[in-house]
Amino acid sequence: MQTLLQLQNGELKGAVSLSLAEGLSSFPEEIFELADTLETLDLSRNNLSSFPADFGRLKNLRTLFCSENSFTILPEVLADCPLLDIVGFKANQITTVPARSLNPNLRWLILTNNNITKLPADIGNCTRMQKLMLAGNKLTTLPQELSRCSNLELLRISANQLSSMPEWLLHMPKLSWLAFSGNPFSEKPVVKPLVLINWHDLEINYKLGEGASGIISKATRQLAGQIEEVAVKTFKGSVTSDGLPEDEMDACITAGVHHGLVKLIGQITAHPEGKKGLVMGLIPSFFYNLGLPPSLQSCTRDVFKENMALSVLQILKIASTIASVAVQLHDRGIMHGDMYTHNTLIDDEGNTLFGDFGAATFYNKTDNKIASALERLEVRAYGCLLDDLLSLNKEAKSDENLIKIAGIRDACMAADVSSRPGFRFLEHQLLQLQ
Repeated sequence: MQTLLQLQNGELKGAVSLSLAEGLSSFPEEIFELADTLETLDLSRNNLSSFPADFGRLKNLRTLFCSENSFTILPEVLADCPLLDIVGFKANQITTVPARSLNPNLRWLILTNNNITKLPADIGNCTRMQKLMLAGNKLTTLPQELSRCSNLELLRISANQLSSMPEWLLHMPKLSWLAFSGNPFSEKPVVKPLVLINWHDLEINYKLGEGASGIISKATRQLAGQIEEVAVKTFKGSVTSDGLPEDEMDACITAGVHHGLVKLIGQITAHPEGKKGLVMGLIPSFFYNLGLPPSLQSCTRDVFKENMALSVLQILKIASTIASVAVQLHDRGIMHGDMYTHNTLIDDEGNTLFGDFGAATFYNKTDNKIASALERLEVRAYGCLLDDLLSLNKEAKSDENLIKIAGIRDACMAADVSSRPGFRFLEHQLLQLQ
């Protein structure tokens, strides 16, 4: 994080990246002095509501983040930056998205948690778009012109006012990660609660991690005079980039018991702040994240630690476990929506735990047409995951089993959604390789 004073004093001359969060209510003109070099600008957590008319002077700008400001209209001047690639205006008060504000060069657009009621048809001109985040708005329809964005891979439309699933959405050739819970058309099943665990019977030890929807902590539980070590996830209760926390909790419970899922013990009750939460089995410390979330450069694809490598056996075990989990989820009318290696924990033997239901969505299993399309949409995400696994083994092009997995990957990523295999068939194919 830099400071406005440093900028004003000329100390940031030649900067490629600039981040300012100082309660700014107007755009600092000194930023234009960096126009020849500036590629990334982060003005999140300020009080900005507009940009100057000559904003396009930032000809080299590629990434712009303006979350948690006071914009009510997505600025039209965004169109004047020819290289603009990533734009984020999360948690403003945006109601209007002018057609001109949608720079056709955009690859990643974040408009989560605003008050947008309508998107212009011109969004169909953003043919480079790979990632579109629209959760937590007031959209009643999606423009059919969005179907022209044939490179779109990840779409978040949860917690809006959509009355029906746009059928054209289910035929988009690269769409792989979709979340749509919390809309009038989405399914809301009756979920039988787990065992209720009083918050006061838990002693929170320390935080294990934090995601968009909640905080996971290590804790101890008093039970019949015995002390049990557990993990506790408390939900934040607000709209995330993926959807609503209560939908995540319902999906976790409905997913049920599977060797590839973290064990659920119960639900929290009597939290002092009224928060919801889950008590889960503590994952052994020798498990670790298989991948890391996508970078700004990779956009929709995970990245990996340097020197990360997997054996053929590990790849087979990971692939078959996730396929088996997916069979169980889709049998229960759940689309995970975030099938990635960064949501996958493994150990050195390839034992696998798949998690993070923040983007999970229930769908109607009795509507065979939609159910089949949604499963095969997620199959493409699985194909991307297989592609990532293969990239972590140097024998991918010579090992007989890995060559077969490459063939499975290609079938999963077919442009024709209806031609892709289902998860049950994939599980059977992978079991034959072991």
